[in-house]
This record gives sequence, C-alpha cells and structure tokens, in this order.
Amino acid sequence: MSTSKVVSQTPSTPLERLVGDFLASCRARGLSPATLKRGYGLHLERVFLPWCEQNGITSVEQLDQRTIDRFSSKLLSDGGDRGQLSRFSVHSYVRTVGQFLSWCRKEGEETTGKPQLPRLPRRLLDVLSRAEIEAMEDAAPYERDKLIIRVLADTGLRAGELCGLRAEDLMRSDRRAYLKVQGKGLQERLVPLPPALVRRIDRYQRARPVDADTDRLFIGVRRTIGGGYEGLTPSGVLQLVHGAAERAGITRRVHSHLLRHSFATEALRRGMNPIQLARILGHNSLRMIESVYSHLTPDDGYDALIAMLARP
Repeated sequence: MSTSKVVSQTPSTPLERLVGDFLASCRARGLSPATLKRGYGLHLERVFLPWCEQNGITSVEQLDQRTIDRFSSKLLSDGGDRGQLSRFSVHSYVRTVGQFLSWCRKEGEETTGKPQLPRLPRRLLDVLSRAEIEAMEDAAPYERDKLIIRVLADTGLRAGELCGLRAEDLMRSDRRAYLKVQGKGLQERLVPLPPALVRRIDRYQRARPVDADTDRLFIGVRRTIGGGYEGLTPSGVLQLVHGAAERAGITRRVHSHLLRHSFATEALRRGMNPIQLARILGHNSLRMIESVYSHLTPDDGYDALIAMLARP
C-alpha cells in the first residue's frame, strides 16, 4: 500500500468530494491549519483516499465494516512505503477515518463501517524534574530565555501559544493574575500565574525595546536586518530550550513540549483536579489527560491522597 500518493487536486469521485467537504467543515469549526495539514488532511488525502482508489472504492456506501477492517489491517501489516508504522500512528489514522465516517452519517450519508481502534501499548512519558528545569533556567544565557523556560514550566503553555502572547494578555483580577491564551481552534482560556512569575514578566516588559516591530510579548534578543525586533517563533523557542538543556548537561532530547508534559505531571502528582488541569492546558475533555499521563504510579496517587488529607 502506498501512503505517498496524493489524490488529484480536483475531486473526481463522490468519496473524494465528501472528504473535501469534511475538511472544509473542520476549517469552519476553527481547527488550526497545522492540525488540518499534518493531521486530518495527511491521514485522509495521503493515506485513506489512495488506498480507496487502489481498491476501487469511490463512494462512502462501499465503506462497510469489512472494508474498513481491511484498511486498518493493511496499515497494521505493512505501514506503506515508508516502512512499518507504529501502532500509535495507525491508531491516529484510523481515528481520523472514524471521525470522517461519523460526520458522513450526521450528514445523512449511508455508511455502516465503524473503525475499530487498535489497542495501544502503554507509553512511558519522559518528563523533566523540577531540579532539571531549574538547571536549564540557570544555564540560559538571557533573561528572556530564563523567563520563557519558567513560563513554559509553570503554566504548561504550548510554544505557539507562548509566541502569540501580547502585553495586554497579562490579566489582573484583584490580587490574582492570568495569561489570556488563544489555544487550538481559536479557543481562549485564562491560565493562572504565580505572583513571582508576574513580577518577572513585569520587569521584562519594562526592559522591552521601545522600537520593537511587534506587539508580541516575547521578541528576539537581536535586531533584524531592518534594525527592529520581531516576535519570537515556535522554532526559536525550541532552539533556546534545546540550547539551555545542553548547557545544563541534560543529555536526552529536550523540547518545548516536554516542559508542558512536565508541568502536567507535576500538577497531577501534587493532587490538582484533572478537570482543572484540562482547562489550564486547553483540553476539551479528560481523554488526553487519561491517555498521556497514564505513566503516573500508584505511589503518586498515594502521595496525592496523603497531601490532600493533611490539608486543614
């Protein structure tokens, strides 16, 4: 099975047109272009539709249970031209097809196939300890970099969310402070900030160059060719996090999203309500919390319970 072939730009079959309509509905719901391109679009247009074309499937009515099971089995058996796909990748592809077929049924299309998601092995999630995060912060060369590492570690923001912050997104209410964050699907949420971190952000803002070319909160440390300053990019965040980890002597791969995982793990270990954590992280349900952070041990649950009972 080839996973590299792309269907024609002009949909030629009823099934291809339905996939196009489904992706359009996803865009209308506010899904990010990156999610559509690397997720739904990749899974449907570069994997599912080429397989359907090879097997003479041109309409959604042909996607009965037996046909959908054949598609899932093919993915599991050979994984396409690029070699064996992991069960996690297959799970993601099959889930997307299931979402597409569910949308088809809601639109009145006749289809009986319902993909069976393959069982996933428990994947141990590597996280950073608080001591490692402090070492990274100490090793960072600029105050901006130190502050970014601390914000990521203490709020769980995604790199793209951090880069999108503006000065006015620091919200104050009585003695509490929040970051107004625009997450996936253009959904806004308020992320709590500890007082010490608020004071550091205030100091950083006061030292901000007056001739910055952007209203972004975090900007480059050096001037551009044009003489101004531009907003920091997610790739820039990745580079500074990776560099700080190397300077701190951390030998394993460290990336910005690992700080998000580390924040969530620490919050759960300290007994934070998973519903509250899901809201802070920008998840619409607890499914991601349950699946990603299943690496927590029984000892973590015991410690959280004892800490809760010890509170007055």
